[in-house]
Amino acid sequence: MRAAVVREPGGPDAIEVTEVADPSPGPGEVVVEVAAAGVNRADVMQRQGHYPPPPGEPETLGLECSGTVAELGEGVEGWSVGDEVCALLAGGGYAERVVVPAGQLLPVPRGVSLVDAAALPEVACTVWSNVFISAGLREGELLLVHGGGSGIGTFAVQLARAWGARVAVTAGSARKLDACRELGAEVLVDYTQQDFVEEVRAATDGRGADVVLDVVGAAYLERNVAVLAPNGRLVVIGMQGGRRAELDLGALLAKRAAVMATSLRARPREEKAAIVASVREHVWPLVEEGRVRPVVHERMPLGDAARAHAVLEESSHIGKVLLLARPDEAPDGADGAGTSGGALDDHDLGSTS
Repeated sequence: MRAAVVREPGGPDAIEVTEVADPSPGPGEVVVEVAAAGVNRADVMQRQGHYPPPPGEPETLGLECSGTVAELGEGVEGWSVGDEVCALLAGGGYAERVVVPAGQLLPVPRGVSLVDAAALPEVACTVWSNVFISAGLREGELLLVHGGGSGIGTFAVQLARAWGARVAVTAGSARKLDACRELGAEVLVDYTQQDFVEEVRAATDGRGADVVLDVVGAAYLERNVAVLAPNGRLVVIGMQGGRRAELDLGALLAKRAAVMATSLRARPREEKAAIVASVREHVWPLVEEGRVRPVVHERMPLGDAARAHAVLEESSHIGKVLLLARPDEAPDGADGAGTSGGALDDHDLGSTS
């Protein structure tokens, strides 16, 4: 089969699409014939040599995919050959076939194409586990999302609004802020020109944000604590702005606030399966109702993986970039640029997405 591999860390051109051995499922695993794979910032970090896969996981890039079940390993129940699925992966998605633990499979939601379903697993599991399970966002609270135009950002805005929360976002251009507004964000901050602490406080009569979803890390830590409301929760899921910063515990204590940091890729399979099951129960119905949807910036052939990484590094995209494993077999409308449905069709992260 064809797969995208990185022989030596480097720039986008370090990605090479070549022939590799077909995978075989072990007990509790399935082989998925890949239709499309999502491209995430974690893939960029891995390509650069900063984010190796967990021991025993594929070296091939790719943390999510969609496709068709092609083979079942021993002991797999609840899935059949031919089922259309999408999957959360620890690696291996940039390929024509990938092995997936059965607990990390999700059915393709009704109303979403097989290709565009590849844009969902990583963002859905990341946002649900961090914003709702860990931080406990509640109806009526305010969520501040940094990087609102990213794959994670566009999904977090929609899911929080569907849950009855208010949403503030930061982004680096008017075009991205317009997209976030269309998705339901009401407090829009251009971080190149505005201070998000001042803007969020002004929009909340000085109270601040109940939950902050942060992909920046060290560079934003002090201001993230400053923008928290009493009993606020800061969830750090990325380190684009560095990994070391000084934390004022006095400011944290005064607000009775919490700071947490999580990752998804390195969790044990049992924890991932529990998150996937919770997403299927709580998030998938909202996707099938059309209240939350994948936002796709562009769909490219697998052979253009280097270009896909360049797009992410330019940070001009809105939503997700997808790689088509077999572009000749893709359905009409799934082989070019553009977003997936709705008000964002006129528009061409982050963290992991």
